Amino acid sequence: MKVDVLLGLQWGDEGKGKIVDVLAPRYQVVARFQGGPNAGHTLEFDNIKHVLHQIPSGIFRSDIQNIIGNGVVLDPIVFRREIEGLQKFNLDLKANLFISKKASLILPTHSLLDAAYEKSKGEDKIGSTLRGIGPTYQDKVARLGLRVGDLVSGDFKSKYHKLVKAHKAILDFYEFDYQEALAAAEERFFAAVEFMKEFQLVNSEYLINESLDQDKAVLAEGAQGSLLDIDFGSYPFVTSSSTMTAGACTGLGVSPHAIGEVYGIFKAYCTRVGSGPFPTELLEETGEKMRKEGNEFGSTTGRPRRCGWLDLPTLKYAVMINGVTQLVMMKVDVLNIFDTIRVCTHYRLADGTLTDQLPYDLCTEKVEPVYQDFAGWEQSLDGISAFDDMPAELTTYVEYLEKELKLPISFVSTGPDREALIHREAVLG
Repeated sequence: MKVDVLLGLQWGDEGKGKIVDVLAPRYQVVARFQGGPNAGHTLEFDNIKHVLHQIPSGIFRSDIQNIIGNGVVLDPIVFRREIEGLQKFNLDLKANLFISKKASLILPTHSLLDAAYEKSKGEDKIGSTLRGIGPTYQDKVARLGLRVGDLVSGDFKSKYHKLVKAHKAILDFYEFDYQEALAAAEERFFAAVEFMKEFQLVNSEYLINESLDQDKAVLAEGAQGSLLDIDFGSYPFVTSSSTMTAGACTGLGVSPHAIGEVYGIFKAYCTRVGSGPFPTELLEETGEKMRKEGNEFGSTTGRPRRCGWLDLPTLKYAVMINGVTQLVMMKVDVLNIFDTIRVCTHYRLADGTLTDQLPYDLCTEKVEPVYQDFAGWEQSLDGISAFDDMPAELTTYVEYLEKELKLPISFVSTGPDREALIHREAVLG
């Protein structure tokens, strides 16, 4: 068997959680391979909304093993809160949830460092969620960090205090007041650590590869989006991990030849949270209309998302880098209210040149989006479950994107609920 990968092709918030939930019955294992509690994967079914931050989205299905991989940075406090929030569903979490011993731990001081760094940047701030993700990855790369496996070592507390001492020196340098906040957070942290030790802490790379040897189907679940990748995103306004298909290999411990299908998730328009370049952003009434219709507010932070038309140059780039094999288009229903749908097909550079390639630095290169307009369908999509029953204008829109991206769009999501999905089985092969 192969590891299929599901990831976002834009700036995150594409709707990955819903699609993992839909695809989950095909898999015996669902694994998160990067990111941390800044992710918010939203699932809606039975008229209930669920938001998962660190736990894989297959957790609601009792026959699936859910793995938090080594590439994830894990906050014990958030983990405990998330687990306690799931207890009402009577899930056997201790049987079906596995945590890599090599996953990095987010300490209370990491979140404080995050806030100190952002404050020091002033107007040039990245727009961090202040969850401590960046500083945790910094410690990982610097070979200073603590990992889940350290929790069961006899000298965990001494390791903890050694690292916190180094963090305090940095906070003092930034003249950041942390004493009261740290004291309160540490009490919760150590209680959460004891709670986490009750779960299955494993060498997850063996668990996943043994699953493949046993012909179990594995789905790797990405967080954030491709345009936030540390190498290929809109640097420096990016996350701290590899959000690409390659990140599934390093974040789970599987070889490149083990990768199978790559599901690329994208919205029928674009959104972005926080700072950073956004060529098709709508700063006037149309953007606000899109935000309200799509309820575009962060599932983790509640921050309003910036909205704009679909951007093909960035989408083509993400498809290329990830080796996408199938596309999933989300939130098509948000466009029901527009009489004209716009798609950015190219950028016009400062010298007048037209290109459909991303410049080296979107932050400094001035680009003007060049649009192609499509007629809107201006009707509800409720109850439509077959591609052939879609409005002609929507069919035209989908077929145009398939031609430009040279890939099939296997799913079209028409609403937040699990059932609001048009599935084109014929294109899945």
